Amino acid sequence: MALLPLGIFLTLFIGVGTYLTLQGVDFAFYQLPAPVAVLPAVVVAILLSKEKLNKAIEQFLRGVGHSDIIAMCMIYLLAGAFASVAKATGGVDATVNLGLAMLPASMILPGIFVISAFIATAMGTSMGTIAAVAPVALGIAQTAGMDVALTAGVVLSGAMFGDNLSIISDTTIAATRSQGCQMKDKFRENIRIALPAALAAVLLFLFSSTPTDLPATTQIEWLKVLPYITILVLAVSGMNVFVVLSLGIVLAGGIGLISSETYNLTTYSKDIYAGFGNMQEIFLLSMLIGGMGELMRRQGGLAYLTQLVSRVIRVFSKQHSEGQNLRASELGIAGLVSMTNCCTANNTVAIIVSGGVARELAEENGVTPRRSASLLDIFSCVIQGLLPYGAQALLLALSLACRQSKWYHTLTTVCSWRYQRLLPSS
Repeated sequence: MALLPLGIFLTLFIGVGTYLTLQGVDFAFYQLPAPVAVLPAVVVAILLSKEKLNKAIEQFLRGVGHSDIIAMCMIYLLAGAFASVAKATGGVDATVNLGLAMLPASMILPGIFVISAFIATAMGTSMGTIAAVAPVALGIAQTAGMDVALTAGVVLSGAMFGDNLSIISDTTIAATRSQGCQMKDKFRENIRIALPAALAAVLLFLFSSTPTDLPATTQIEWLKVLPYITILVLAVSGMNVFVVLSLGIVLAGGIGLISSETYNLTTYSKDIYAGFGNMQEIFLLSMLIGGMGELMRRQGGLAYLTQLVSRVIRVFSKQHSEGQNLRASELGIAGLVSMTNCCTANNTVAIIVSGGVARELAEENGVTPRRSASLLDIFSCVIQGLLPYGAQALLLALSLACRQSKWYHTLTTVCSWRYQRLLPSS
């Protein structure tokens, strides 16, 4: 019974999405906001508590106000503000222009992949990257006579690669905070898995490219690209993420104030607030899931789910070496977030829902926090990119009227598995 709230949330979320899909509604799984879908589950979790009502509500609020949850939400707000200000001051357009200016005519597809990957890493959003790059990529594909579906796959692959690695991505924030690790450690662990897949994808794309004339570009505005580069370098260097994002907001806003006569302090403040608003859904969901998770933990639901996954892991790791047992645990974490992602069609929601159980599994089986955070982020992004009803695939289908190619995601899965087989967890 303690798992009933989670079951209600997933059933409601999946049920409404499936029904609307059958009705032919676009973006069916995104019509019911996740924070609304979780409300009935929260009510049930409170009613299932053996404590008095006031005590149960107090426990719920304690989960909502947990330091990890609040830190996660604050990072969401800062990341949203930075992305909003940087975009408003011309950072996205400048970055796309930079990529096109440096793109060799003989390496169209690898170049589009690299541009998408860089923009997604800088912006922290695969959806924003697709919206910015897809129209440009479509024009190039039509001019060169290339397969539009393949071009869409390249855009999606780069977008998911960058979303996975970005330190301001909501998936990265959720994964690192739920597992209790530093972003720099997760980035270093993550890139060892993702980079080989990206390089292999670039080689495949290289042999599929068709030389063509590229769209005309304007003068490169390095100043407007600087905020993205700055936060990436500072984050990887180990600086506190709150400081990094705050500096990024100040730098992006300062550049806008200096370079544009129409950009002023009033506009700057509105852009910051708009960024806060863009994170409202995931902000509220994180708090509500945190409160519900605390109630489920006290009622034994998370412990039961952890034991259930652990039993499955023991079946796969029976009579194996310690290293194989460890990899079986990692496979359990990857499988858990993958199944959740298939149900929710949202990689951030999948990480938030499965993060608590994944952390307990990691601690019980000796998986390091940076490793478990990387597995959560990687497999959620891989599955999200493969889902035909995921937001990214739907946006591409609307933009380019095609289905996406899935080379990069398959390669990421293969490389992550080979990486687990060849390298010990540390």
